[in-house]
Amino acid sequence: MNASTEPHDGQPAPGPVGRTLESHLGSRQVSRVIYGTIIGLALVVALEAHPPSPGVVIGTLLGTAVAVGFAELYSEILGIETRKRRHARGAELRHAASDVAAVAFGIAFSIVFFVLAAAQVIEEETAFTVAKWSGVGLLGFYGFSAARLAGGGLSASALRGLAAGLIGAFLIGLKALLH
Repeated sequence: MNASTEPHDGQPAPGPVGRTLESHLGSRQVSRVIYGTIIGLALVVALEAHPPSPGVVIGTLLGTAVAVGFAELYSEILGIETRKRRHARGAELRHAASDVAAVAFGIAFSIVFFVLAAAQVIEEETAFTVAKWSGVGLLGFYGFSAARLAGGGLSASALRGLAAGLIGAFLIGLKALLH
């Protein structure tokens, strides 16, 4: 049997996409992507009140991803140095950089929708709508996946996914109440 057809917990092994997803779901980066997604979602929700051009949204999301990424990297390095009483080393810096990339990805996740709006493939309003609800969906997906990987049944995992998605829905609802 080759790697793509060997049994995997009683199931056929996933293909390359499934293996990549499974590897990601087993990594520390999941929590970082969630953190970044919440930041990006909050930013999209705030910008929607007085929507700038798609280019400005793209720049704002990218700028935020870089700024938060640098803040995350700096805080990780300081944390290592204060805990271990020495300078951070190569492997620790690579690990921190991997976490930073995951946070930045979560923040910048919805840029694709604003690129489509800038290219006039979709309307700006649609970009905001899809960006918001795809963020909610991503949070729900991670909640569902975490519950399933922890051994939860389908119904319990769906409820956990729904609960995770409610974090994003809370941001959207809060904006609706305040504007």
